[in-house]
This record gives sequence, C-alpha cells and structure tokens, in this order.
Amino acid sequence: MYRIAFTGGGTGGHIYPGIAIAQELQKQIPCHIIWIGNKEGMDRQIVESAGIEFYGIPTGKLRRYFSLKNVTDLFNIAGGFFAARKILASVKPDLLFSKGGFVSVPPCAAAASLGIPVFSHESDYTPGLATKLNLPFSRRIFTAYSDTISMLGVKYREKAQTVGNPVRASFYAGDPTLGRQFLGLSATARILLVLGGSQGARQVNELIEATLSELVKTYVVVHQTGPNQDIRLLPSDRYKPYPYIKDELPHVLAAAELVVGRSGAGTVWEAATAGKPMILIPLAGSGTRGDQVVNARYFEKSGAAEVLIGEDVTADKLIERVQAFAQNEKRRIAMAEASKQIASSNAAHYISEQIIHYIQGGS
Repeated sequence: MYRIAFTGGGTGGHIYPGIAIAQELQKQIPCHIIWIGNKEGMDRQIVESAGIEFYGIPTGKLRRYFSLKNVTDLFNIAGGFFAARKILASVKPDLLFSKGGFVSVPPCAAAASLGIPVFSHESDYTPGLATKLNLPFSRRIFTAYSDTISMLGVKYREKAQTVGNPVRASFYAGDPTLGRQFLGLSATARILLVLGGSQGARQVNELIEATLSELVKTYVVVHQTGPNQDIRLLPSDRYKPYPYIKDELPHVLAAAELVVGRSGAGTVWEAATAGKPMILIPLAGSGTRGDQVVNARYFEKSGAAEVLIGEDVTADKLIERVQAFAQNEKRRIAMAEASKQIASSNAAHYISEQIIHYIQGGS
C-alpha cells in the first residue's frame, strides 16, 4: 500500500483542495493518507471529518511586516520542522503534497531533508510566501492560473504546470433539488447565496445587514455567516442564515441563481465549478497581500464575475448590481458559461494521476 502525506492549512482554502486530491487518490489506488497541519485552529476538524489521519505540529505565521511575533514564531517554526521530521521518518511516505499556508513550510523542509519528494500547488493568482519558500523543496509545482508561473523564480518554472484549482468531487455533482430541499424552498424560489469564506467576513455580513430589505424583494437570501460572526438579522422565509454550510454546500450552490462573496480561491473555484455568476467583494487593504483582489480581477476579466472594491463597497452599489443581474437573464447565462469554462478541467483528478505516476516509478 502506498503512503502519501499532505500538508497545508490555516484556512479552508488551503485544506479543501488537498482533501479533493486525497479523495481522488483513494479512488484510484490503495493508499494510506496522513495530513500534517496546525495543531491549533480549524485544520484538525476539517481533515478528520474527511476521514483522514491528522498530525498536528507547532507553527508560526509568516508575516511580511515587522512584528516581534516574527521572532517568537521562529521557535515555533523550528519546533514544527522537528515535529514534522519525526512524523515523516516514522510514516515513511512515498511523497508529500503541499497545499500551502504557513504550516506547510516546516513539513516541506523536513521532507526534503529526508529525501521524500515534494509536490506543491498554489491556488491563488499570485504565489503566496509559503509557496515561494517551498519552491526549493518541490519537484513538481502546480498552479491554478497560467500567469502564476511567470511569477516564480526562473529556475523553478520548468517544474511548474497550470492545472486549475482542485475542487472536491461533490461540487461536480451538486443537485439543485437537494439544495432546495435542504433550504425548505420551492422549485420557483430565486436564490441569492452569500459566502464570506469558511470563517465568514464581517464586511460582507454588514453589507448584507444594510441591504437585506431590498435584496429579499427579489431573492431568498441564503447567507453563510461564519461560525463566530455576530449577525443581528433574524431568520425568515426570505432570509436563511447559517454559520456554516458543510456537506450541503454543493447542492445549495447548484440551486443558487447568483453568488455574492469574498474571492478566496476556494469560494471562486467552487462557485465556478457550479457554473455561477458572481459579485465578488475581495478582502483588500493593509494586512493582506492582495491575493483576493487579483483572484477577483481574473474572474472579472474572464467574464464570470463583477467586482466591488474600495469606494464601490456600499449598500447602494450592491443593491444596484444585484438588481441588474436579476433583471438580465441573458447576462447571467453568459457569466455562468464563463464560470464553467474557467473550471472545466478537473485539477484534483489530474494531480492525483501525476502523483500516482511519480510514485510508481515515473518522472
């Protein structure tokens, strides 16, 4: 039986694509899969709920700005390296696959020190700091966007390949009827789905609070609020808030007419797989490297989304955009087709095939 290790975490966007690949591998070959992630936070819960064995390690955040925590976190990163090395030396995986996030750097370095091959994937348009640090350890590098390869160091580009973003198989099989059953809605109800990411987004939530009275005139608003967000709106027949939509999300997405939300890699690619037009409100400003902005702009340029950013993030602008979509079926259909085109490749299946080919003696 083959042994394959995964690493990555910090957000659902760094975990769910890896789970998609792991599930494809389990379909194709007999394998024992483990995941090395952050011992704190959401990583363990998501990974174990997918039936994958989880090992937690200490880790430190990789910051692009000066902070005294950068000094103390160096000790956590060092501790993560030795913890990951001990796990990998014990499990002896045939390969380590990295989905990025700050937790992935110590395991990738540890794998390289043990001679374990490393494959990595970057979900965002611009490569993150963890991806850049992992480049020297990676024998194969996969990207979601073709332009990302030109942003890698010259010596790493020949190892890189554009494949799209891995999405779990359930999103290819979303059933709108099941989504409406879960929501308790009729076949004729028009659904606006609001997604702020796995942790929710205060800015998006506040915008929905300010616009709900207008939005519900046309749509039933289904709102994934995030598990720790304060929402002052009360549920009703026209407003259905959920802290987190888990297994039902593919079906709810399939039932939605329009998606409003952040533009993290997971959100935009899952919505694209479902073939949905989007209004994106990227996380922007200080404290972010701007990855959501460039993700959103790519989908906008491709004709799959409209973007609200900066001074345009207002209640009036959101109402205006939603109403324009609601009244223009031809445009919604065209944007839905553009979404489907972006997500037409099954990256999880392709990457799993490449992993299998490599560990079975390929190159």
